[in-house]
Amino acid sequence: MTDDEVPRLELTVDEHDVVRGATEVLKVIRPHWLSDSVRFKLFTDGITNKLVGCFNQNNNNANCDAGDDSASADVVLVRVYGNKTDLLIDRKKETENIRLLHRYGYAPALYATFRNGLAYEFVPGVTLTPDTVRDGRTWPLVARRMAQMHKVEDGVGGEPMLRGKMDQFLKLLPAVFSDAAKHARISAIFPSAAELRRDFDDLYGKLQQLGSPTVFCHNDLLLGNVIYNADRGQVTFIDYEYACFNHQAFDIGNHFTEFAGIDEIDYGRYPEREFQLRWLRVYLEEFTGGPCSDSDVERLYVQVNQFALSAHFLWAIWALIQAEHSTIDFDFIQFGQNRYEEYRRRRDEFLALTYKN
Repeated sequence: MTDDEVPRLELTVDEHDVVRGATEVLKVIRPHWLSDSVRFKLFTDGITNKLVGCFNQNNNNANCDAGDDSASADVVLVRVYGNKTDLLIDRKKETENIRLLHRYGYAPALYATFRNGLAYEFVPGVTLTPDTVRDGRTWPLVARRMAQMHKVEDGVGGEPMLRGKMDQFLKLLPAVFSDAAKHARISAIFPSAAELRRDFDDLYGKLQQLGSPTVFCHNDLLLGNVIYNADRGQVTFIDYEYACFNHQAFDIGNHFTEFAGIDEIDYGRYPEREFQLRWLRVYLEEFTGGPCSDSDVERLYVQVNQFALSAHFLWAIWALIQAEHSTIDFDFIQFGQNRYEEYRRRRDEFLALTYKN
């Protein structure tokens, strides 16, 4: 199936009954699957969308466990977009990104799209954890794959997304949250939208002076979006909802902030300088295609840690919008508070970092 042949289904899946919706999708893209031979598994790790795995039991190898490559042809993943996430995400651009990166071999194949979701290829492996993301077998793979993705060309290019995306998010912040209890919690933690905007404008003005290159970025490389296949010795990035051109250092810094995890956030896991310097050297050698100097690594280290501040800021505001609209059982306010407080805690420290030209 070519990119142009990916079917568009005029179907809306009820996010409260995703298995039934997935069944309707399979009737179109896997008509030869027998309905009584399909097993479904709901994945509960995500905090933006609903995801269900569809496993064809006629293939005895098909399973939802990690590592069995033979199973991938008999598994389809169906993702149903979270409520109102179209306010945050350009879904047309997302599907274009998946197709583009699949041509490079960096993303799963797209099987179909529907009004509020898509169906795509199952990637065998396991998602990273706060422990495995630091493992010597995995982190160099992540660094090299990110460098490879940062060299992707889409024939169009573009400006860094960070400023525009933050502006979009701040405009979506409700003046008054519909749930009075949520409004009270948020008001006690966060300043006004106007104050947040002034703070970010000041931060971004400083970041622009760093000269971080504009490259094609994932922009949301949390641990659950990295699939590690030990048998193949490779990693695959998934979920390209926010992928677009952006500052190189944002993508890396954002990934480093995600070392803290999601369910039990611990920013004590943020990678220390020595680890970062090793990671960044591997990244730069892949990105440039040759050896790099200590000063090159040091420059990127400063850029990455300062842009990590903007990642905290961005996802804190994102969390407040999700707190208003999402139907997923997750404490978005606490998540946003964690990100915002870490931004405030590390702001002066990271902005004080310098390097020699």
